[in-house]
Amino acid sequence: MYYIGAHVSASGGLENAPKNAHAIGATAFALFTKNQRQWLAKPLIEEEIARFKAACAEYGYTAAQILPHDSYLINLGNPDDAALEKSRQSFIEEMHRCEQLGLDRLNFHPGSHLRVISEEESLDRIAESINLALERTQGVTAVIENTAGQGSNLGYRFEHLRYLIDRVEDKSRVGVCLDTCHSFAAGYDLRSAELCAETFAEFDRVVGFEYLRGMHLNDALKPRGSKVDRHTPLGDGLIGWECFRYIASDPRFENIPLILETPDESRWAEEIATLKGFSI
Repeated sequence: MYYIGAHVSASGGLENAPKNAHAIGATAFALFTKNQRQWLAKPLIEEEIARFKAACAEYGYTAAQILPHDSYLINLGNPDDAALEKSRQSFIEEMHRCEQLGLDRLNFHPGSHLRVISEEESLDRIAESINLALERTQGVTAVIENTAGQGSNLGYRFEHLRYLIDRVEDKSRVGVCLDTCHSFAAGYDLRSAELCAETFAEFDRVVGFEYLRGMHLNDALKPRGSKVDRHTPLGDGLIGWECFRYIASDPRFENIPLILETPDESRWAEEIATLKGFSI
């Protein structure tokens, strides 16, 4: 089954996220389990956890259909030791929140070298950060999102993702999330079925589909290889609908959350319905 949804609001309580996803016809959803612009949050209480789990059960969402995202503040490759430790503590807290909520994965941007250390040194810090988080939590997979390569962000090459996976000790608890806009901005072409086949064949060769735990479906405002991360609604950007038709009808993308992060929320229900139509 294709799990198709969007990154919905959890404003007013985490239990509102599955309700909001259901309202737009989603069979998957993403959410922040806390304010994404704060380092730490008040610990979850049993009542909050119970309400979220009950709402997921009411609307028919299992952990396999949910892709939580961590805070944008976290940089697991930070060259500054004090700042790195702050990021690691925040990331571990977010992994623990997922564990409490019965969620089995946490999507995160790998990190940035800030032009202070080399890419390899920063990637080593990210890998060490993942290992520390996995040691201190249970049952939650660390899902590394590829990036557009904007600024000093790492993860824009499939080889970066492979480098990290190779250095994670527990391979059963590491995965990746591919963002179509990020991939395109990083130089991977997705503008036709043939080009999608080539790009995903390269992904399979370098990383492996066995590590794919989710996707973000976004069209791109900026040209291929621009390294500029700007999302547009599906079909309005430079990637075009053919890519999303390809993904939503290829069985390799079944049974993982396929999440819209397109900027016009009023179009999510329509975009989801269109994607569902491709999978019939």
